Amino acid sequence: MSARGDAARVPGRRGRRRGERDGGRRSGDQRSRLLPADALRLGAHGLTARRARALLSALGVAIGVAAMVAVLGVGESSRTRVLDELRALGTNLLTVGPGQSFFGDEVTLPATAAPSLRGLPTVLQAAGTTSIDQPVLLNDRIPAGETGGIQLLAAEANLLGVVGGSLRSGRFLDGALVRYPAVVLGAVTAKRLGIDRPGQSLFVGGRWMTIAGILRKVPLVPELDAAALIGYPVAHRLFGTTRSASKLYVRADPGAVVATRRLLAPAVDPEAPEEVAVSRPSDALAAQAATEDALTALLLGLGSVALLVGGIGIANVMVIAVLERRREIGLRRALGAARRHIAIQFLCEALLLSGLGGLMGVLLGAGGTAIYAATQDVRAVIPPLAVAGGLVAALLMGAVAGLYPALRATRLSPTEALRTG
Repeated sequence: MSARGDAARVPGRRGRRRGERDGGRRSGDQRSRLLPADALRLGAHGLTARRARALLSALGVAIGVAAMVAVLGVGESSRTRVLDELRALGTNLLTVGPGQSFFGDEVTLPATAAPSLRGLPTVLQAAGTTSIDQPVLLNDRIPAGETGGIQLLAAEANLLGVVGGSLRSGRFLDGALVRYPAVVLGAVTAKRLGIDRPGQSLFVGGRWMTIAGILRKVPLVPELDAAALIGYPVAHRLFGTTRSASKLYVRADPGAVVATRRLLAPAVDPEAPEEVAVSRPSDALAAQAATEDALTALLLGLGSVALLVGGIGIANVMVIAVLERRREIGLRRALGAARRHIAIQFLCEALLLSGLGGLMGVLLGAGGTAIYAATQDVRAVIPPLAVAGGLVAALLMGAVAGLYPALRATRLSPTEALRTG
C-alpha cells in the first residue's frame, strides 16, 4: 500500500517538475519575445550609431538602383518621343528613289514619275525633290568648295505638307515663290550658316537669293534638315534642272500602305520597276526604338553589376558590425534573447540599410530622368515598374547580404561573446 502510494506519487511529482520546467520555458519565451517594432528599433539603432558608414554603404546600393531607374526612365522617355512623332507624322509616308540597274549603274527616275504616282487611287499626295550640284554659301567671299555639306534641292510647292514638316519662321515655296530666287533653309542648314530669321541673302550657285523661310526638323525626312530648297521653275531657269526627281515622297491611304508600296515601283517605271527603290521612313524610327531597347538592356546589366557591388558592401559592413558588437550580442543573449532574435536584429539592420539605399537610388534615378527630359525637350516618363523593381531589388540584395552576418551572430555563445567582446 505504501509502495503503491509512493509509486503513484512519483509520477505526479515528475509531472509537476516537467510542468514547472515547461512553464518556465514558456514564460522565458514570453519574456524574450521580440516584437516587429522592437526589431526595427534595434536595426535603426545600429545604423544611427555609425551614420557615416551606413550612408556610404547605402550609397553603393543607391548607385545601382539609380542607374536602373534612370536607364528605364530615359529609355521610356525616348520611346515616348518616337511614338509621339509617329502619331503626329503618321506611318503612311513612303519614299521613292532611283535604285541600280542590272549592271550596278545608277539610274534616274522618269520626269513623269510624280504625276504617275498622283494618279494611283490609294495615293493621297506626292511631291518630289531634285538634287542640284551648286554650292550654297553665306556670301561670295567663301570658296565654292566649302559648303559645309549643305545640299541644294529643287522642290515642289506641296512638299512640306507631304512630309509633315513645319516652318519655324517665314514662308514656304508657294505658287509665287517657286518662280523667284527665294530659298527655304532646313533646320541644320540654318544652324550651320548662323541664320535665325528670314530676309537675309545667300550666295547660291553664283547668284544671290533671299531666304524666305526656315524649317523645323523633319523627323521622317532628315535629309531635308541639311538642305536648301528652291522652286522647280527658278531652278530650271537658272541651272537647267529638269523634273526628273532624285527623291519622291508619297502619302498613302493609311489603310492601304502595304498595297500602295507594291504599286509604286511599277507606276514610276513600268519597264524596269526593279530599278526603283521604295522605303518607309517610319521603319527607320521603329528600328531606332529597337536599338534603344538593346542599349537599355546593356545599361540595365551594368546597373545590376553596380547593385551587386553595393550588396557586397552591405555584407562587408554587417560582418564588421557583428565583430564589433560581440559584447552587445553576448549581453542580449545572457538577458534571455534567443538566437533567432539576434538574427532578426541584424537582418532588419541590413534591410533598413538596403531600403535606404534603394530609396536614395529611386530619387537619384528620377532626378536624372527629369534632367534628361528637360534638356532633350521630351516628356519625362518614369515607369512605376522601375521604381517598384528598384526598391524590391535593393531589399532582396539587402536580405541576401545580411543573411550570413545574421547567422554568424547567432553562433556566438554568451560567455564567448562577453569574454572576447
